[in-house]
Amino acid sequence: MGAGVSRIVIPARVQTILRRLNAAGFAAYAVGGCVRDSLRGELPADWDICTDAEPEQTADCFSDCRTVLTGARYGTVTVLLDGAPYEITTFRAEHGYSDSRHPDGVTFLRSLRDDLARRDFTVNAMAADADGSVIDCFGGSEDLRQGIIRCVGDPERRFTEDALRMLRALRFASRFGFMVAPETETAIHALCGRLRAVAPERLRKELSGLLCGDAVQGVLERFSDVITVLIPELAPCIGFRQWNYHHKYDVWEHTLRAVGAIAPTEELRLAMLLHDIGKPAAFTMDKQLIGHFYGHAVIGAAMTETILRRLRYDRRTAELVTLLVREHGFYLLEDTQKRMRRLVSQFGAETVRLLLQVRRADGIATGTAEGAEEKTAVAERLLESVSSQCVSLPQMALNGQDLLRLGVPEGPRIGAILRALLDAVLDGRLENERETLRSAAREMIDKSDESI
Repeated sequence: MGAGVSRIVIPARVQTILRRLNAAGFAAYAVGGCVRDSLRGELPADWDICTDAEPEQTADCFSDCRTVLTGARYGTVTVLLDGAPYEITTFRAEHGYSDSRHPDGVTFLRSLRDDLARRDFTVNAMAADADGSVIDCFGGSEDLRQGIIRCVGDPERRFTEDALRMLRALRFASRFGFMVAPETETAIHALCGRLRAVAPERLRKELSGLLCGDAVQGVLERFSDVITVLIPELAPCIGFRQWNYHHKYDVWEHTLRAVGAIAPTEELRLAMLLHDIGKPAAFTMDKQLIGHFYGHAVIGAAMTETILRRLRYDRRTAELVTLLVREHGFYLLEDTQKRMRRLVSQFGAETVRLLLQVRRADGIATGTAEGAEEKTAVAERLLESVSSQCVSLPQMALNGQDLLRLGVPEGPRIGAILRALLDAVLDGRLENERETLRSAAREMIDKSDESI
């Protein structure tokens, strides 16, 4: 089975589960990502457990706890211990993957090694007993030390069993800054088309995880063929020369640099991945042989909306990312509070803050723009300076009730006057002070009455 190569700390409740199974005569181990993360010095998000006990036997061992046969067909029982759920799965072999995802059948096993042999990558194919001794049958600890994502056994077989494992390999490489082993990489390039058969929801989760990794730029560059299976609309960007002195790189390389230059949040990384996706369709060249991309942001926003809907992103994320793509080319034009108040009034302070990050990353990724950091810092200070100022109707010191008391009848005229007053406040022509606004409102009413 292999010797314990090191030790990890097993939480008390996990120890309780393992020792209870052991006391009943069964083997039991913590397995997978919790062992990997513990060896990396990280706190695992959850703890999975494997055992040679079959599902009914596992449930009997925890008859005093709430148990749920969450995946009895695949050998999984969820045990609630002190209110926390723990998945316990029987050692198993899998066979037949007609949907490139789920096994058509499973066979329960007695051997931990055989169970580990079916797992995706060596770094995920380690187990630990109740004392924390790690069992490593396939060199996972050494791959972890060297920073390598390697399939357990034959990569083609692993990816044929579950095509999503290819995208998981890239997510791990991006998250940990690991390289993908050559034979594993070769299989990914050869088989990535199988990802088209995977449910969009599952692709979405892995894609977002990949994008939010620290090493995302290098992974996207090396595996562009995989990304274009998920988002074929990106394919025309690869190698698309911009023919413009403002850009040092082609559209795809610029995109990669922009993704790497922005904070690792789902919305921002998605926005930078897609922000110039409309450029190939918008390209024109003038008589001086300079390339232009008029309207590419609008075209890209429409494409982004379609892509995110196809990948089943939630409505809030899709709307925000689409907005960031559509507006990513905005300019302050003048570093003035007036301009910033207008932006905040139009989009809201938080969205403007995100747009400033997008502009910064976009500028850095051109390879030619100087002072992107300084310009963003100036704009952020402007944003903070207007954060307490009036930028919306609810913040105005005058409201519809005040206009009614001034004799304006109910109806659209009230809204028109309020919007005119807000425009004056945003432009700095009026102070947001009650008497000042009342006086301006009276003038508007008087002029309107005179024109009747």
